[in-house]
Amino acid sequence: MSKKNLSQAGNQQGSSSVEIVNKYKTMGLTTPVLVVAGWLAMMVPSMAVTASYANDYRFCIAQLLNLGITEQAISQGCAKALRPRELSTCVVRINQQTEISGANALSFCEKARRPQDLSTCVVGITRNIQGADQTSVLQSCSTSLLPERFAECVVGLGSEINIAPTQAMNTCLAASDHASGFSPASAPQDNVFTPFSPSFEVTPIPGHSGNQ
Repeated sequence: MSKKNLSQAGNQQGSSSVEIVNKYKTMGLTTPVLVVAGWLAMMVPSMAVTASYANDYRFCIAQLLNLGITEQAISQGCAKALRPRELSTCVVRINQQTEISGANALSFCEKARRPQDLSTCVVGITRNIQGADQTSVLQSCSTSLLPERFAECVVGLGSEINIAPTQAMNTCLAASDHASGFSPASAPQDNVFTPFSPSFEVTPIPGHSGNQ
């Protein structure tokens, strides 16, 4: 084989090697780019959610705007809420099912640990106990550590015995405080207390008429 042919063969092999190296270099650079592009594509849907009512803060504000509450109070309440959707639902439910104003409901719902339990308590007592002062009901439900059980207690007493609504609420609050346990200063160190979990019967007993 002539030197010319050998030179041409060597050049061809060298070109092939360069092409292979360039190919792998290109693949090596392209792979991270594809990964980043895929990651960015996955972010697009979640970014779009912030503009819809799937955004809990937007939902909260939208629910409260028609309740006669100032925009400042709404923005502060929704912004501070750990669960904005539960906050606005609490306010709307109390406002729609009682005579309590939206602003008053908001001031209590935003302080509640469980806004939904608070609204259940307020609505349950006002619907089942005639003559109950609704502002007092709201305050009592917000004071109780277990609003739903407190409401069951109040409704149970009011349904079966002749007792004033205020007295029923005070009695159930006092019982709830006693059932929650003793303070460390007053409890003996060598005694172990078992939590008290009463079960209140709300449905009137057949054949028994309350409020005699």
